[in-house]
This record gives sequence, structure tokens and C-alpha cells, in this order.
Amino acid sequence: MAKAHLRIVGIGRNIELRVVSFLTRARQATDDVVFIDLGSEDETAILVEEIGCGLLTSEDSDIQSIARCLKESDLEPAENYLFIHVNKQWSLREFPLHLNRSRENWDVYIGLVPDEESERSPSKSQLSTSSFQHASVSQAGLEELAETGSDATAHDLSDQLRVRVIQSTTLPSFPQRESLATASRFAQLFMWMIESRHPLFLFGIPGIVLFVLGYRLSGGVVTTFTELSTESIGVTLLTIAMTLFGLFAMMIALILYIMGKQVEQVQAQYDGPQGGQ
Repeated sequence: MAKAHLRIVGIGRNIELRVVSFLTRARQATDDVVFIDLGSEDETAILVEEIGCGLLTSEDSDIQSIARCLKESDLEPAENYLFIHVNKQWSLREFPLHLNRSRENWDVYIGLVPDEESERSPSKSQLSTSSFQHASVSQAGLEELAETGSDATAHDLSDQLRVRVIQSTTLPSFPQRESLATASRFAQLFMWMIESRHPLFLFGIPGIVLFVLGYRLSGGVVTTFTELSTESIGVTLLTIAMTLFGLFAMMIALILYIMGKQVEQVQAQYDGPQGGQ
């Protein structure tokens, strides 16, 4: 079996609401995706298996325990590994940055979680007691991490490896210029209805407006005009016409919407066999 070029390894616990989006994004970058569960009590492990990704378990989340977990597993070795700790502090928009980091040919690259209580530099922190957010290691770096002692630091790794240990920082959130279509769900729906000339927009909204105005005016006509005249008859007919036009417009909008759905279903039935040929 050929050795995989890159293996993305997700690490987490009780992240059933985020694991699917992470695995889906990871499989867009490589077919070799593995998830290491840290003892989840929800449906995280079940979702991983349903997606079809490899599933491993580990009691500890430090980089050395993760390396040993992969080395002792039945998985074929890979050329490079990208470890990502999926938690509340990590955002999916950081994934491209970590992916690019894995292409820089580091044997051991670790982004440690900042520890405010510790004044030591990241390179002098013990790997077994330090929490990491992401890491990129080669096969040689993986074996080195799995064989080092519990009190090892980055300086204790082999001199033949390219090693770098830093503090992981989150991406700054810059204000983005967003169009009206992406500003909100309602705005996006509104723009889509205008561009597609949706019947619910072309007929439904004017129909509702005319129907409501006609209904509200009808009450004023009854109480205002007490005697029959040309003016009262004209206003009454106008009110009735507004109400009826609004009602007819709403009915037309619903009929066109239902007919459009039926046409889409018929087209899907005819397009289905052609797509499979």
C-alpha cells in the first residue's frame, strides 16, 4: 500500500456539533483523515464512523500521547501528519493556515496553547504537560515524539530534525465588507427572490399589501359613508377591487410556486437517468 502524503488528525472530546464540519473540510484536502477521541460522552465517535473516517481513542491529549497512539495503531504510516485540536478556541477559518504549515517540511512543528502562569519559553516547556492547538510532524518526527521521555522538551529532540515550538495565536478578526446578500439570511433571501423573479415576491407581497389595505379601508367606508352617492359608490368599488386583486395575487403566487416545484420534480426525473449514463 502506498504511503499517504498527508494525514490530517483531528483531536477532540464532546464536539458532535463541530466534528462533521471539521471532517468534511479536512477530506477536501486529503482522503486520509483520522479522528482521535478523548473519551466523548456524546455522539462524536458515532458521527466519525458514519462519515467513514478512521477512529482512535486516547486518554491524554498531549503531543507525545497522540504520537504514541498513532504509532501503536494499525494505520499505515504517512509522510506528514497534521494534528488539530478541535475545541471552542479553534475556528474552522484557521484550517488553511494550518494546512499551509504542514507543507513547510517541518519534522516537528507545534503550536502550544499560551500558558499565562508559566514564564518559560515554548521551546523549554515539557511536551507531556503542555497543551497544543495544532502540530505538523513528519514520520521521523512522529517516531521521535513517541520515543522521548515524559520530561522531554523541544531541546531534547534529535538535532537531525527540523523542530520549532511556538505559542499558538488565534487569527485577528478584521471587520469585513459584506454585501447585502451575505449580511443576513433575510437579506440573502430577499436578493435571491428579486434576481430569480420568484412568484411569492412578484405576486405574493403586492397581494398581501393590497389585501390588507382593502380590508382596513372597508371598515372606514362602512362607518364614513351613510348615504348613497357617486363618491361613496366609487370608494366602495375601489376598496372591493383592492381586496379582490390582493386575494387573486396571493392565489396566483401560490399556484405558480406549486407549479414551479412540480416542474422541477419532473425535470429531475428526466435528468436523473441521463446523469447516470
